[in-house]
Amino acid sequence: MIRYSLVCEAAHGFESWFPSSDSYDAQAARGLVTCPICDSAKVSKALMVPSIARTDRERAPARQPPQPAAPMTMVAEPERQLRAMLRALKDHVVANSEHVGARFPEEARKIHYGETEGRSIYGEASPDEARALIEEGIDVAALPFLPDDRN
Repeated sequence: MIRYSLVCEAAHGFESWFPSSDSYDAQAARGLVTCPICDSAKVSKALMVPSIARTDRERAPARQPPQPAAPMTMVAEPERQLRAMLRALKDHVVANSEHVGARFPEEARKIHYGETEGRSIYGEASPDEARALIEEGIDVAALPFLPDDRN
């Protein structure tokens, strides 16, 4: 395990543990490493000062490595309210629409062009597929993605 000192674009400093350097790089590239204070995914490694053992003193008993801390976040009330509204919107869509999964672009086109009954649907589409639907004049919108959704 590797412990990195990290800093976000708003200069919030924090630490996190990773199985390897490659694991940090992969998670950071996918936007999965976020600041626990402001939730920014623009995070970079902070300057780390290595701990160097002194040889001129008696050796202290070996310390146990610290355990990784549980992920935490501190969210201001306005953001908490916004997240609650976004979660309610997403819950409403899920409860009142048909999940069509990866068939979303195909089903959206069928509904738009009158090939099948009109109904509310949700599912998955790549950014390119979503862009193509919008260019065709098909009303689509992305569901909000909240930090809790990643767990």
